[in-house]
Amino acid sequence: MARNTLEIRLDLIQQNYQNILNHVSPLQVMCILKANAYGLGALSVARALVEKGVKRIGVADVNEALELKDLGVEVQLIGDLVDHEIEAVVSEGFIAPITSYEHALKLNCEAEKQNRIVDAQFLIDSGMGRLGIPLEIAYDEILKCKGLGSLNLSGMYSHFPVAYGDQKFSGRQVDEVLGLVERLRASGLEFSELHMANSDGIHNVVSSRMQPFNMVRTGINLYGYYDLEGDKQFPLQQVLKLKSKLISVRELPAGTTVGYGRTFTLLGNMKVGTVAIGYADGMPISLSNNGFLLVNGVKCPIVGRVSMDYTTIDVSHVEATSGDDLICLGDGLDVSEWAKQASTINYDIICSIGARVKRVYLND
Repeated sequence: MARNTLEIRLDLIQQNYQNILNHVSPLQVMCILKANAYGLGALSVARALVEKGVKRIGVADVNEALELKDLGVEVQLIGDLVDHEIEAVVSEGFIAPITSYEHALKLNCEAEKQNRIVDAQFLIDSGMGRLGIPLEIAYDEILKCKGLGSLNLSGMYSHFPVAYGDQKFSGRQVDEVLGLVERLRASGLEFSELHMANSDGIHNVVSSRMQPFNMVRTGINLYGYYDLEGDKQFPLQQVLKLKSKLISVRELPAGTTVGYGRTFTLLGNMKVGTVAIGYADGMPISLSNNGFLLVNGVKCPIVGRVSMDYTTIDVSHVEATSGDDLICLGDGLDVSEWAKQASTINYDIICSIGARVKRVYLND
């Protein structure tokens, strides 16, 4: 009964994963499925990736981790924890972040209480300025954690704020993290896992996918998209198609104004189609009088302001009737074009596709 559907090609997600894995080999790939796999459905996407051999999935919070805990793969929380999440992290065996010595103490205390060993990795703030142990105090903070017997200190990782752009800044981050690794090794502490490269880092910061790094993290690349800036080192296949329906087609006379704010006036008679999708479904309001939808393969300009539930288009030059399917994204209408017109990023476009848009999963 859905008016709008988002078709998600699971086979292409699998192919993209394999392409990424081949490109970064011998490094491993952690698939980032936070925010419900960017709104695409974490459980369905994760199952497809597990079929392809994925061993590690990264998420943002414990609820996301709990949804995926029965898939037989390691689940890592890559951000930070709030105190009430620690008990579940320990009991479920998720890989935990450490962002301070105090944080490590709380993890260790809960692990002792449950008589368990927690696999934990240090998140280093090397320039993101958001979460993690600041680089300048990381050496001392990490060494203080050595004596916490219920923690398996398995890894260390950091994050790029601008991998797609400022190569000098990103290169300095890599150098400083590697310097920290060497200092800790000299003090008798080594890690089995070290990772910095996100999707943008894979394509733009070559040093972040070279030894001693042995893992990368990828999210948006799984779906065939990149940041709007930066390099694209290898091709990926876009996996999404957003489809809607014409709910009405009418002949309107010259002088008619269309939509809220009366931002479009018909200069002549026009066949106007009303589409059953609006900004509540993820259609950027910035496409008002500024975008296209595909009707029977023909690009039809958006006229008037995009509203909550509907978008109006000029269908004067195409055969179109009420009930026809049409394409909002896919078949040449790119997520990146929406992002550019909305002055945002591809991530925002994908994550903003509304909950009432039905997700439909396809293979081949």
